[in-house]
Amino acid sequence: MFKTFSFRKFDYFLVALVCALNYCGLIAVQNAAPELYRKQLIGFGIGVVLMLLVSMVDYHQVLRLHWFIYGACIVLLLLVLVTGSSSGGAQRWISLFGITFQPSEAAKILLILFFAQYIIMYRKKMKLPLYLLSCLALIAFPVFLVFREPDLSTSLMLLLIFCVVMFTGGIEWQVIVAAAAVFIPAVSWIIFQATRGENSVLSQYQRNRILAWLHPENFADTTAYQTTNSMMAIGSGGLYGKGVDGASSFLETGYISESQTDFIFTVIGETFGFIGCCAVVILIFLITVKCFLIAAHARDAQGRIIASGMGAWIGLQSFLNIGVATGLLPNTGIPLPFVSYGLTSLVCLYAGIGFILNVRMQQ
Repeated sequence: MFKTFSFRKFDYFLVALVCALNYCGLIAVQNAAPELYRKQLIGFGIGVVLMLLVSMVDYHQVLRLHWFIYGACIVLLLLVLVTGSSSGGAQRWISLFGITFQPSEAAKILLILFFAQYIIMYRKKMKLPLYLLSCLALIAFPVFLVFREPDLSTSLMLLLIFCVVMFTGGIEWQVIVAAAAVFIPAVSWIIFQATRGENSVLSQYQRNRILAWLHPENFADTTAYQTTNSMMAIGSGGLYGKGVDGASSFLETGYISESQTDFIFTVIGETFGFIGCCAVVILIFLITVKCFLIAAHARDAQGRIIASGMGAWIGLQSFLNIGVATGLLPNTGIPLPFVSYGLTSLVCLYAGIGFILNVRMQQ
């Protein structure tokens, strides 16, 4: 199980990029919410240790338990709906053995691992329509459970990761075209639902977030309040930022809530300015590209799917988070990988990097 580990093939550059990005996040969290800095630092330590341990384990051995991994994912998501704790109108957290965590974040890495094995095992055993239907059914159930929390942004993130995983797994291009033909109308339908008022299938808070993106002037004092202030705070940072003790900080006024999680990029922009924002974006870009390069040189399809799935997770989720903070996208409430506060997300991301390192060592 541990024979695949090699110091010579260990990707120190990827680890350095991840730690540098996480360091930026630690500084931002300390500036946004000093009382949470110690917890985030502990999460960083746990994550690094877990990453090293996972990198020593042959991912093929882990993938043999793919049905157990999928079952664990479903059980955790069901527990959220049954016994989970609520905050801000959403029920997304559970407590087991005294530890509170967010199963929807763990579901990302668990589903990547599951489909890395399922796609390869059953691609040639079933006819194409049946195979595709089985894959869609297997992703639909966890996505539905996350949607019911409600957590529309994470459910969409799971679907995006699934699309990349299926593409990497060798799905025919005709299916990809068909999926795009469904996805684009689906997004239009969601936006249309937001304008239907009480007849919409979306919850009220989901409708308000989409409408605030479409018509921010009508929600300047309510739903669009955070995004508007976020853009002002980022702009106030100028080229070099105000520094960690910057005067007239928007964060100190309380105009931006959840600045340590969903709007952590706002903290980066105000504190370190345009240069700091560019540094974070470049680090994210390099990590994402590195994941896809490792996927391109993986020894088998399973390794390729794991590395590309992680690359999609980090790259696409970063785009969504930064897009919200800069007003490009509607408020989704999704964290910035390795930067936002959140121990579950941080530890799961490090676990995913551990699997990528193991794929790299088996090139």
